[in-house]
Amino acid sequence: MAITSFAGRNAFITGGASGIGLGIAKALAKRDAFIIIADLRPDHIGKALRVLASEGLGESVIAMELDVTDRQAYAEAARRLDDELGGVDILVNNAGVGVEGPVLEATHADWDFGLGVNLGGVVNGLQAVLPQMIAHGRGGHVVNTASLAATVVMPGHLAIYAASKAAVLNLSENMRADLAAKGIGSSVLCPGFVRSNIHEAARNRPAHLRESSGFAASEQALAERVVGSDWMDPDLVGEMVADAIFANDLYIVTHGQFANRMRERAEAVLAATPESALQF
Repeated sequence: MAITSFAGRNAFITGGASGIGLGIAKALAKRDAFIIIADLRPDHIGKALRVLASEGLGESVIAMELDVTDRQAYAEAARRLDDELGGVDILVNNAGVGVEGPVLEATHADWDFGLGVNLGGVVNGLQAVLPQMIAHGRGGHVVNTASLAATVVMPGHLAIYAASKAAVLNLSENMRADLAAKGIGSSVLCPGFVRSNIHEAARNRPAHLRESSGFAASEQALAERVVGSDWMDPDLVGEMVADAIFANDLYIVTHGQFANRMRERAEAVLAATPESALQF
């Protein structure tokens, strides 16, 4: 069943205490959804709850600390939501890290961190929450956060990040029909430059994936990056996501600056494709 009203709906948002996640939380709460914010950072959670309370949305939101790479903790969180709130109606797999560094200097720790959060976190959300969404029979919606980096060829220092987000984009496209058969809509968010805390990747990296990293210098430089004043307001992205859930739009693209590069990539793939394949 398509989402026609957010009233009475429970929305679970990972990475929901800052940036795009918080923007989505605000937009859905303003439309009368009940919001469950999940985030790794207790400092971000505290700030988010204060911001939401200041905007008159405090009674519509609860929060929990969650590492989306921890499958057991995620499964337990899903069970609690089912037992205490009657389950999730809107799942927003938004948690992500801006892992960045020269791909030729990457270690297994860097791959495990980037893929573990950006792709593994989405997989864990689907595995933990989708069964209850199907079982409660109310329909619902899934939003997976990818990136515009998934749609174009990125420089080598973004290879792990882009690969993880490309996997999320492809997964979202390929799961859509299966979800629709269960009455669940789906969207994939492909944001461009948005004001967020994604540059704080090093602070969110677990100790066991930090010691052998080849990206220490790159992550230090990333941490010092100044967020552009002209970057998109995450609240605007939240509004776009809320509208897309209502419309059951597959793609949510925030920026048009990569359009020519997206077209060039698609044309290059088509140019390399034999005519027989085009007729398949």
